[in-house]
Amino acid sequence: MDGNAGNYTDKTRVLDIKPLRTLRPVFPSGNQAPPFVCAPPFGPFPPGFSSFYPFTSSSSSQTNQHTPDLNQAQYPLHQQPQNPPVYQQPPPRNVSEPSMVTPLRSFRSPDTSNGNTEQDLEGLTVKRKIPKKRAIANPNFESGISISDRENGNRDLVVSALMRFDALRRRFSQLEDAKEAVSGIIKRGDLKSGSICMSSGVRTNTKKRPGIVPGVEIGDIFFFRFEMCLVGLHSPSMAGIDYLVVKGETEEEPIATSIVSSGYYDNDEGNPDVLIYTGQGGNADKDKQSSDQKLERGNLALEKSLRRNSAVRVIRGLKEASHNAKIYIYDGLYEIKESWVEKGKSGHNTFKYKLVRAPGQPPAFATWTAIQKWKGGVPSRQGLILPDITGGIEGIPVSLMNEVDTDNGPAYFTYSKTVSYSESFKLTQPSFGCDCANSCKPGNLDCHCIRKNGGDFPYTGNGVLISRKPMIYECSPSCPCSTCKNKVTQMGIKVRLEVFKTENRGWGLRSWDAIRAGSFICIYAGEAKDKSKVQQTMADDDYTFDTTRVYNPFKWNYEPVLADEDASEEMSEESEMPLPMIISAKNVGNVARFMNHSCSPNVFWQPVTYENNSQLFVHVAFFAISHIPPLTELTYDYGISRPSGTQNGNPLYGKRKCFCGSEYCRGSFG
Repeated sequence: MDGNAGNYTDKTRVLDIKPLRTLRPVFPSGNQAPPFVCAPPFGPFPPGFSSFYPFTSSSSSQTNQHTPDLNQAQYPLHQQPQNPPVYQQPPPRNVSEPSMVTPLRSFRSPDTSNGNTEQDLEGLTVKRKIPKKRAIANPNFESGISISDRENGNRDLVVSALMRFDALRRRFSQLEDAKEAVSGIIKRGDLKSGSICMSSGVRTNTKKRPGIVPGVEIGDIFFFRFEMCLVGLHSPSMAGIDYLVVKGETEEEPIATSIVSSGYYDNDEGNPDVLIYTGQGGNADKDKQSSDQKLERGNLALEKSLRRNSAVRVIRGLKEASHNAKIYIYDGLYEIKESWVEKGKSGHNTFKYKLVRAPGQPPAFATWTAIQKWKGGVPSRQGLILPDITGGIEGIPVSLMNEVDTDNGPAYFTYSKTVSYSESFKLTQPSFGCDCANSCKPGNLDCHCIRKNGGDFPYTGNGVLISRKPMIYECSPSCPCSTCKNKVTQMGIKVRLEVFKTENRGWGLRSWDAIRAGSFICIYAGEAKDKSKVQQTMADDDYTFDTTRVYNPFKWNYEPVLADEDASEEMSEESEMPLPMIISAKNVGNVARFMNHSCSPNVFWQPVTYENNSQLFVHVAFFAISHIPPLTELTYDYGISRPSGTQNGNPLYGKRKCFCGSEYCRGSFG
């Protein structure tokens, strides 16, 4: 023991210490200590022994009418010093007074057998601290990505990894949204799904490299840091600088591979191709006690990249009010031109780096800055024909733009954001909505709308579609749940759309805003008819949506095994229409009539139904397949009409030649 003033320790004694791996209990020999005694803290005790302080209780005092021997209490029983120091004993306590010492049972571990908390003897609630669980890969899951593809990817692998991640994230968000109503705690499904994908091999480009990342294109957008990790664009899930160690002239040194600009502290000096980047460390960007930044790790890597003239990848972080979340856009390669040290707002030294975008790259961040000016009402945009083609019918204006030729706009049509149903298409069966007050609750099978959807909301809390389904049932306008999350397609368009002239496919549709995967875009408005009862053909109608066509199947929903669920419960993604419906938007329609066909689309259609005035109506709603950057044309698969007499196995050819330009273009559609 450590000696204090007035204490004495006999260091000449050598104890017979046994190794911890000895399985038998080891007792001291007779010449080492007094007889070994085991007794409860409160007695009864053998003659000559008493309880240790502070375990003396009234009962023990009555049994042993003397003060505890503190000299014995200071040492293990088998290590009593030969000449122990003398301590001043406390005055004897009145045996009639209750003990003020907290009993050990008050410190026992909570009983977790029947919940997260327990009631102790005093009636106090003790919270159980639940340890965090790490995501573990399912041993029954096969990612389908080879080791070589995992190290070096391509565009298909990048797109696939991002889609699989987001599908899993949407599923976890759905589960957490259901728990949030009870617990009030919202967890981040992106962290869990990202961890599972990483451990399960749903990733690519694991080989860290400077410069271009295979399959990642300039302008790609990300809504979560984990997405960049899964495709090898930026490995750290938190740090802003990524680097690798390479062999230098004399020793190994770090070089930067990519940086993430937060968008809050970095100054671009009004030029979208110039970035003034602040180094890391020193808590300069946090509400903590700051200090000088050090030339180490990422800061040193940027300095070495400057000396080597090595380009780095730049990801710009942006925040848009429409999303209420951070969006990241890959802006390509930048060259580090200079570095310096300056005093930050905290008064401490911070590293600054000036980066300039390499020439010859397609615009990315510059497009975002231009859109912000358009939203600010800058009237100098070239090619603008109309600021709002809807005439105020939509809640958000839809501009009309032509930068290709002198065409002043499409042929006249009546703009409408609803669907009119002919008498031949009206469904005869009656339908009833729910009677939930305020909002529907997931898992409430007393709610007709929730029960039709299998007990779950089809959307996340922010209106993102969870999975493709044969049919989605929304709450109706007549349902009393005014604040319900199950009326997404009835709320109209939520992104700023634009009709524009394409090079070789007439008029097209695109968005000023970034669109998250699973987000609702619009419905196909027009006149709905029962195709089996339409007498005349629709051959002369270029603005027709036909639900009876053959569409290329594709996988969009989450993988149950990856989510540690039963694979037999996988949901079908094939639509189920009650009648062979067609919708004509030739004379009356909305922005959906301008959406062009593509054999590699970024939008898919989903049948949605809801009751109105006790009658069931079916709509065709469009959702984003993947994250869509601003000013990217929105396209969906028009499908191919099945000709009469076609035999199984014969290839199907459409009536129109396809100009989508996709790598997987099948040559025709319609």
